[in-house]
Amino acid sequence: MAESLRLIDTDSTTRDVAALMLGLGSAAHDAARALALASTDVKNQAIVAAAAAIRAREKDILEANARDMAEAEARGSESAFLDRLRLDPARVAAMAKGLDDIAALPDPVGKILATFERPNGLVIERVATPLGVIGIVYESRPAVTADAGALCLKSGNAAILRGGSESFHSSGVIHDCLVAGLRAAGLPEAAITRVPVTDRAAVGEMLKGLGGTIDVIVPRGGKALVARVEAEARVPVFAHLEGIVHTYVHPDADLGKALTIVRNAKLRRPGICGATETLLVDRACAATHLAPLVRMLLDAGCEVRGDEPTGKVDPRVVPASEVDWATEYLDRIISVRVVEDLDAAIAHIETYGSHHTDCIVTENHAAAERFLREVDSAIVMHNASTQFADGGEFGFGAEIGIATGRLHARGPVGLEQLTSFKYRVHGTGQARP
Repeated sequence: MAESLRLIDTDSTTRDVAALMLGLGSAAHDAARALALASTDVKNQAIVAAAAAIRAREKDILEANARDMAEAEARGSESAFLDRLRLDPARVAAMAKGLDDIAALPDPVGKILATFERPNGLVIERVATPLGVIGIVYESRPAVTADAGALCLKSGNAAILRGGSESFHSSGVIHDCLVAGLRAAGLPEAAITRVPVTDRAAVGEMLKGLGGTIDVIVPRGGKALVARVEAEARVPVFAHLEGIVHTYVHPDADLGKALTIVRNAKLRRPGICGATETLLVDRACAATHLAPLVRMLLDAGCEVRGDEPTGKVDPRVVPASEVDWATEYLDRIISVRVVEDLDAAIAHIETYGSHHTDCIVTENHAAAERFLREVDSAIVMHNASTQFADGGEFGFGAEIGIATGRLHARGPVGLEQLTSFKYRVHGTGQARP
């Protein structure tokens, strides 16, 4: 693949890109068959070898990332964007460990999900099977290349990876490591394909389905990317449009616990989709909890946009507008609102939320159970930072994304969510009357 193909994005016509993408789709479709039949040991061998290659090529990965970072900084990219793009030795090590973790997980393919016998003696099994070819379209985060490739491989799916131009160099080296793992295990290199061009037309071709060879599309990126994918895709999509995440501090919240949770939920990494964007404080505890929470955030360098009661706490608070309650900042900014009670908190989340992740901080078990039951989000939490909304933290090894829809996959999309199922029917000669 070539460097010659990488030049297509400036010199090729739309027809050239379409032909290239159809070829990638056909090769991935053929590879998916081989992966579906590959043993667990062979798949694990490929993943472990890829992790070793990432460790061995840390210097190359960091040099490529430095090039991507320099280009992004020259474009004036925001700090949150740069944080998502940046790699350092610790993040490279975490990337490699994530692959080892995936290799250590149980193989979902072939797992018998249910068995039942009919009155006529037929024995029916529901068995997990791969989805086929998964197209992943993503921006900025180069580690997605490793996570998505390994998750698809372990679950028996071929992957077509289309990273953003901003992480082009980093993703290229990481993909080379994945291919090295495939070679070491004797698996087809097209099992994890990287689109070798940055032309936006390549995304359009993937959304069309590449002649029926793509079975699912997973977008990871900003609102504009996800909206485009959901609007144009002709194949099923696992996606979330926004992460408008809430943390609600209930009257029975322990203040020390609330301070720790809110600080981490907002500021650990403000640019990830699990970062809290709105803090809701119950009026019944506002006198004791609101000021410490707001001042903690302000003193930590977070801009606070608050309603009228919040504004009275500290002159540094910026008045919030209606738009703020429905904004995913992905930055060191948070909106803060005082709500009347648990009912009002749930109503606010239902009105402004995106069904991604929401948390209640309380020592009241009944209130927590009600919140967890009634808030209709993919992930609901009690007394824990919303930044745990992550496949790796769920024990999935990694995730290919977060899904907020209600069909097939919801929440972190890991190995099990990348499978479908078929029925195996065992008979002894039965004929239907």
